[in-house]
Amino acid sequence: MELTPEAVEREAEWVRNRGDAVVPLINDTRTRLGELFGTDVGEVTPAAYREEVDAVFEDGEVAVNVAGFVRILRELDVEGDYPGFVVDEILGRELAATVAGGHPLSLLAQATFHFADVRTHTEGRAGADDLDAALAAGFQTRLPGWSWRDGDSPFAVRRD
Repeated sequence: MELTPEAVEREAEWVRNRGDAVVPLINDTRTRLGELFGTDVGEVTPAAYREEVDAVFEDGEVAVNVAGFVRILRELDVEGDYPGFVVDEILGRELAATVAGGHPLSLLAQATFHFADVRTHTEGRAGADDLDAALAAGFQTRLPGWSWRDGDSPFAVRRD
């Protein structure tokens, strides 16, 4: 596999166009998590998803890594699927974390990946459902809608 700027651009377009599958998964995941944590979580629109995909791919260092994970998961298949369980889970978890950003969001995205993955089935190669779950987990984590992310953190230390 070779990742050129053109290849990264193609993967960005693929991720952007995957919104029809990813946005409903984002919103389903948010609804279920909101119920578990007793909070309302804002829905993500297709337009917000596309804007956030653009933001992720505008950062070249992040873009090349996201494109690499996406391309590997798009191509990954394991005969009988189960023997490849570990590799597609690791790749999915890391893709979700990379999309979400640095800590603490990357850790939240990794945990959310597993939550989304257990209810996701995408026809095709073994990595396909992990790819959709990873995109949903990563983007749902970084997009607004969680009340604890609204406004400034009460833990911020300000020096005047």
